[in-house]
Amino acid sequence: MLHLKKITFGLGGVLVVGVGIGLLVVFRLNQAPISGYTGSGICRSCHEVFYQKWSTSHHGLAMQPYTPGFARSNLFPQAESIAIGGKAYRAILERGVVRETGPQGTRDYPMVHVMGGKNVYYFLTPLERGKLQVLPLAFDVDKKIWYDNPGSGVRHFAGRQDEALDWTDRLYTFNTACFGCHVSQFATRYDLTKDAYHTTWAEPGINCETCHGPGEEHVRVCKAAPTNSPPKDLKLIVTRTMTPAQRNDLCAPCHARLSPLTGAFTPGDRFFDHFDLVGLENPDFHSDGRDLGENYTMTGWMLSPCAKAGKLDCIHCHTSSGRYRFSGADANKACLSCHEARVKEGSAHTHHASGSKGSECVSCHMPTTRFANMRRSDHSMRPPMPESAIAFGSTLACLNCHHDKTASWALDEVRKWHPDSKVAAPTLYWAGLLESARREDWARLPEMLNYIQRTNREEAVSAALLRLSVACPDEAKWSVLKTVALSDHSPYVRAAAVEACQGNLIPDVVEVLLKAVRDDYRLVRVRAALVLAGVPRESLGAADRAALDKATAELETSLHLRSDDAGAQYNLGNYHAARRDVTNALADYETSIQLRGDFLPPRVNLSSLLNSLGRNEEAERHLREAVRLAPSNAAVRLNFALLLGEVDRLPEARTEYLKVLQLEPTNAVAAYNLAVIAGSSHLVEAIRWSARAAEWRPQEPRYAYTHAYYLMAAGNPVSATAVLQKLLARNPGYTEARQLLRECQKAATSRP
Repeated sequence: MLHLKKITFGLGGVLVVGVGIGLLVVFRLNQAPISGYTGSGICRSCHEVFYQKWSTSHHGLAMQPYTPGFARSNLFPQAESIAIGGKAYRAILERGVVRETGPQGTRDYPMVHVMGGKNVYYFLTPLERGKLQVLPLAFDVDKKIWYDNPGSGVRHFAGRQDEALDWTDRLYTFNTACFGCHVSQFATRYDLTKDAYHTTWAEPGINCETCHGPGEEHVRVCKAAPTNSPPKDLKLIVTRTMTPAQRNDLCAPCHARLSPLTGAFTPGDRFFDHFDLVGLENPDFHSDGRDLGENYTMTGWMLSPCAKAGKLDCIHCHTSSGRYRFSGADANKACLSCHEARVKEGSAHTHHASGSKGSECVSCHMPTTRFANMRRSDHSMRPPMPESAIAFGSTLACLNCHHDKTASWALDEVRKWHPDSKVAAPTLYWAGLLESARREDWARLPEMLNYIQRTNREEAVSAALLRLSVACPDEAKWSVLKTVALSDHSPYVRAAAVEACQGNLIPDVVEVLLKAVRDDYRLVRVRAALVLAGVPRESLGAADRAALDKATAELETSLHLRSDDAGAQYNLGNYHAARRDVTNALADYETSIQLRGDFLPPRVNLSSLLNSLGRNEEAERHLREAVRLAPSNAAVRLNFALLLGEVDRLPEARTEYLKVLQLEPTNAVAAYNLAVIAGSSHLVEAIRWSARAAEWRPQEPRYAYTHAYYLMAAGNPVSATAVLQKLLARNPGYTEARQLLRECQKAATSRP
């Protein structure tokens, strides 16, 4: 008698990632000085020259009050109103307001503060509950025009449609998004229960004490010192005594796209003790590491051969006030100290006339890109690579000047100059790996794993490949992840390897993670603590438990750092869910949704948690809303289909699975579940769908087993035997498959 085990629905698609107008509030400076800080004004009495350079720099003017004098000196009147989101907006400079005209009438928003100025002036207005909001009109400093600021921020990712945010969105709230790099000694003072801010800061702009530390003791010892005999200990952080790495880490908190781990960074500290870095896994970068969207220098800087040499730091090219040291006739002096021969070769090296823009080192090695009316220089300092621009659609320095040309033209020109050049080969290789990982195409996984371990690998690329590997089902990755998590010299890479260990808490992985919670860098420790969140403490020895508890305390500090941020609340929910703290997890996900109603991950994870509690009506409500918000999101639709299948609403589930396959034509989870739905009454269809699932995800043995099961059920034991033999060759320990194989072979031999 043939015994076929029941095939069940696969719940493998759950998306779990885990990293009114009211009273106007006038923002103020702190009423009393912060302990130990003096303010920049007191520096002026001894450092007038530096004060003048700082106070007129982009650092000193990163934030300033809006005044009629500022408007006369820096702005042009707005010629016409600009339509934004169904309303019209106009800046009225003499009144210092932006006027909104819409169906509900007219309202004036005061321009209280001005932010920026290198590329754009943004204007801030106070809203309800202490929010300071970026107004929808901004002024382009280069073009001298007013423009729609939210509209300029629409992403341009390939294959993805994006829409402008409303200007009142939290991502345009100064207290939530911008504060850290535009004012000094700030405190957001957010009240989650009231969703209100009581924000203060010591000074607008980035002041002297941001980089040099509190100055009170410095002033005291200098005043007490004899004339012309400065004290040996200045009681101040002096950047010239720092290492290049320390100076780079000093600038990075404002010049990196990051997430904070603490609120306690001090000049001289290590970046990865206080922050994590958004890397090349993010679609705001082209696969070859060139900027596409909103990025801030540091990730590209990690690719720079000049930076990797360990001698170059930000202060080489920029003053501490942010000014660029080399311009005009001195432009190439920035590179002279290390590349004297190249600089002196001039046009022979650049193939452009001496003195022209094309002969400047930065034109080719640090080309600018624009996003949201902001110009950004590529700090990877790599040479132009037309091959890479052709392969990955990335930006190319040559076309910044030669607007009427193409990357193919540039490639032909470069080949004339350097017919045997292989300079692009390393980038083409790792960018190809990164492109595959982004598409979740794991055919090149062995190459990826090999690259991650190479001594000459790019740190940023290895970290990105590791982060993307979370989605890879192939168990071949685990041995590499364990090795890299402990042995790589980069804390950034070690932390990424630790993150990628999630979902595989077998004993030897846990052992590695317990070593990682003792890492010298906080970033690695907190990532390890998060992955270990669900491990029962009673299963650990006293020393391991103590180390994990210490790292967990650091993790919890980081998770509570930004209670006004929907992503932070979502991550907190994931942490509590992993610890089986259902009450807090539910509350965290709900809070995340309240902060950002269009944020999909907390809705999906909340629905999964509600489903586990048997609260399927609530789970369905959240998933339906997620589908409404993002009808083209395959992961959301897959979760919705899985829920419908679980509550036995199979016709509706089938419809949703088919929609998933329209969006992702090779989604193996959808194909598998379609096979299960068809299995009871349409064996031909079940065989077809299960075959596709097995083809699209050969690493998942359950899919091939299911295919064989339906072949056998349809009376085709010979074909089922062939499928099972291939399956067992890859997975010899699959007991159920071996049992089914014996039944298939018996049935095949007993047939007439």
